[in-house]
Amino acid sequence: MPEILKVEGITKSYSNHLALSDLNLSVPQQSIFGLLGPNGAGKTTLIRIINQIINADAGNIYIEGELLAPHHIEKIGYLPEERGLYKKMKVGDQLMFLAQLKGLTSKEAKIRIKNWLTKFEILDWWNKKIEDLSKGMAQKIQFIATVIHEPKLIILDEPFSGFDPINADLIKDEILELREKGATVIFSTHRMESVEELSDHIALINKSEKILDGLKKDIKESHRDNTFKVDHVGALNNINGHYEILKQEQGEEKSFTSWVKMTTEKSPNELLKVLIENTEVHGFVEVIPTINEIFISAVKGDSDE
Repeated sequence: MPEILKVEGITKSYSNHLALSDLNLSVPQQSIFGLLGPNGAGKTTLIRIINQIINADAGNIYIEGELLAPHHIEKIGYLPEERGLYKKMKVGDQLMFLAQLKGLTSKEAKIRIKNWLTKFEILDWWNKKIEDLSKGMAQKIQFIATVIHEPKLIILDEPFSGFDPINADLIKDEILELREKGATVIFSTHRMESVEELSDHIALINKSEKILDGLKKDIKESHRDNTFKVDHVGALNNINGHYEILKQEQGEEKSFTSWVKMTTEKSPNELLKVLIENTEVHGFVEVIPTINEIFISAVKGDSDE
């Protein structure tokens, strides 16, 4: 799939602090790209460079093969972590103002705003002042302002902040729909369950450098370690040296859950055969690491180097 965004050798320093070091990234078109990293890793710096808020010290950024230039702002929708609505303005006036800044005519802006407010079932907010909205309500307005001009590239920094679970799911559904309509979405968040659920690709930045990058499914596949979760009746003690019992928990009566790792090149069927010979197996499933577990492992491993 062709790329919409290419980051080549981006480096940025603030005084004596190196925020980004020779960073390279490629974001495929019509994908959902999770940009991850601990606080201070450099994620927000990269986002600000893409949005031309700050300049890189070295390197280049390309949008659809073109060197990043001021006119590309019209192709980008940016939801910053620090919200930027004018508190004294009414919702309708605020959205009209921001839509026209993105190049929409007054007529087209009004149509799109009404469509979005209707979709979110908040059309009666038109004349409410921003200062009278809750954090979550204001976040909805900011999200609409981000996508109102139908950008090809949407960058969302902590997009679920301030939302209850119902409204967070609403925004997730909108992100998926925007991708289906052709948009590319880059989002940065600390909510790893959202990354797990939404992203096609992920990149992990730590201490100014990229330490992990690729398709989510490939990254999860590469972190498998042949561990299986086994639900069984009767304690599991006697299995041969090809397998290691990592942990065993007892449930009601004689039920147990064990985590067993294959330590040699054996097949899952061979492990299951050994288990059946030693206990009454009720459940047998491979443990696939979550994005959160991979994130923690990668960052800790990087810190130990």
